[in-house]
Amino acid sequence: MVLAQRLAQVAPSATLKMAAEAERLRRAGVNVVDFSAGEPDFPTPEHVKAAGKTAIDQNFTRYTPAPGIPELREAICRRYENDYGVTFTAAEVLMTVGGKQALFNTALALFDPGDQVITHAPYWPTIPEQVKLVGAEPVIVPTRPQDGFTVHADDVIRAITPKTKAIILNSPSNPTGGLIEESAVAAIADVAAKKGIWVIVDLCYEQLIYEKVPHNLVKVLFDRHRDHTVIAGSASKSYAMTGWRCGWTIAPKELTSAFNTIQGQSTSNITSITQKAVLAALQGSQQPVTDMLNEYRTRRDAIHAWLTAHAGIQCVKPKGAFYLFPDISGLLGGSVKTSADFAQGLLESEHVVVTPGEAFDAPGYLRISYATSMEQLREGADRILRFAERVGAKATV
Repeated sequence: MVLAQRLAQVAPSATLKMAAEAERLRRAGVNVVDFSAGEPDFPTPEHVKAAGKTAIDQNFTRYTPAPGIPELREAICRRYENDYGVTFTAAEVLMTVGGKQALFNTALALFDPGDQVITHAPYWPTIPEQVKLVGAEPVIVPTRPQDGFTVHADDVIRAITPKTKAIILNSPSNPTGGLIEESAVAAIADVAAKKGIWVIVDLCYEQLIYEKVPHNLVKVLFDRHRDHTVIAGSASKSYAMTGWRCGWTIAPKELTSAFNTIQGQSTSNITSITQKAVLAALQGSQQPVTDMLNEYRTRRDAIHAWLTAHAGIQCVKPKGAFYLFPDISGLLGGSVKTSADFAQGLLESEHVVVTPGEAFDAPGYLRISYATSMEQLREGADRILRFAERVGAKATV
């Protein structure tokens, strides 16, 4: 079979691969601890589920406008005005099949072969792979664990060339949980405005920040660079709605019109029932979001303490999202030379599923999702520490 050449440039999703491996083992009857899942383990809030059920009962099951129903796009406008102090119109909002489509619509609409697109590592693999899928070139700016994997404006600005079309930022970051400071985004936006470069911000974990720190990146960008800013948002993480598949873009009206064209010729509207459920999520009580955040904080603190008790595991405590990103380079050597080797050995011997750092351009690290119960976290941590003892002992021989 001869496939399109563009696929030769794109790698399959390592996170989905690990999730599939976990499911395969479960079906075989293996007691698996799965730390690979990038999704909340909480149920969708009751009032949100009820809105979806009501939509079905009221036969709200037909096509909707491709950008989404007007009342949902207007609800997003109100939510951002309340939360960020910015104003825009429903014509600047388009509903997408999750955050991935929000970013892919943007890539299709803006990037041409020969364009360069700057992003930062460790990264969510979808970001550079989508850039490659449309024929553009990802340019990777590294971040550092010693300062919490934050993005430094000077590093991004130095990476700009005459070919730079856009800069993609992700905060809180998947996989590190790192945050980008408002001052860094302001400095990047000021330079981008002078050069006509787009700034695209993935804020899918925006409501999962553990401490009260300044993080109004939306207003920073709207104040400086509104005509060349794209915001990608999602209901998936904040409202435990991953399977409902709902994201959105906020962008200038002309670009949103282009997104509408792309979506009209691909997926068309997102599920009608999902739209009613997300409307309830945005307009209803936000207490479930707070409750999830508080539980994630407790889990983060626990598994961070358990794992870093081992001398061979170093880990920055994440400021947002729900992932640990430990450095296990101190355990590598002998037959386990890479974090990919470590993850595979851990899977085979202890039946713990993690994602190796190679998937995020960060060899020597692991991504561990703590979006699971405290019991599973304790069991999984024990298994990881047991495997680390065996591997570490062999590495020092």
